[in-house]
Amino acid sequence: MSAETAGTKVTLTFDNGPTPGVTDAVLDVLAERGVPATFFVVGTQLRKPGGRELVRRARSEGHRIGHHTNTHSLQLGAAADPEAAVQSEIADLAAELEEFDDAEKLFRPYAAGGVLDQRVFSRAALRYLEAHAYTCVLWNSLPRDWEDPLGWVAAALGDVDRQPWSVVVLHDAPTGAMAQLPRFLDELADRRVEMAADYPASCLPIRAGHAVGPLSHLTRETAP
Repeated sequence: MSAETAGTKVTLTFDNGPTPGVTDAVLDVLAERGVPATFFVVGTQLRKPGGRELVRRARSEGHRIGHHTNTHSLQLGAAADPEAAVQSEIADLAAELEEFDDAEKLFRPYAAGGVLDQRVFSRAALRYLEAHAYTCVLWNSLPRDWEDPLGWVAAALGDVDRQPWSVVVLHDAPTGAMAQLPRFLDELADRRVEMAADYPASCLPIRAGHAVGPLSHLTRETAP
């Protein structure tokens, strides 16, 4: 283990699935290596044939499941009708995910390309997340695998080498990028990186419904 990577952690997260033919291959790779992950599920994907079965498999194999909005198309802080957006993008999917909820319910907002700005939340969304005791999981490594199916590994490793704990966002989507997942995990193993199932406090702006710091940089203040 090099001095540069001593004590380094990585938490793997996968967004935008489940996707038959992709998520199952990802689960195979994780199982072979005993690596934990969190899958942040989109409602429209969950409802497709085979979707729920894949999420059940992920849960049965020890992975955590989170809510990643119903349609992955509407930023909560940019919605013209914030209350309606909360209903359509969070509440309408919440009941369908109860089967997979742990004591700590997880939510990841849609950020339109991963930009963490005031479009992430509205005040209406924060009220809902607080009332329903959600923990919100953000990220500090976004290697943009959907844009660069080959080069994302180098980008992610650069993040891992620069910070003590990386929450990496990958996508179990049909881009071809997940063909590189074994190589990425081999690189992490060579670095003796600890593969974690939990998240650094810096990526949890809301924990069990309680804001752990100011959220003005992530919230549209003009929303009702």
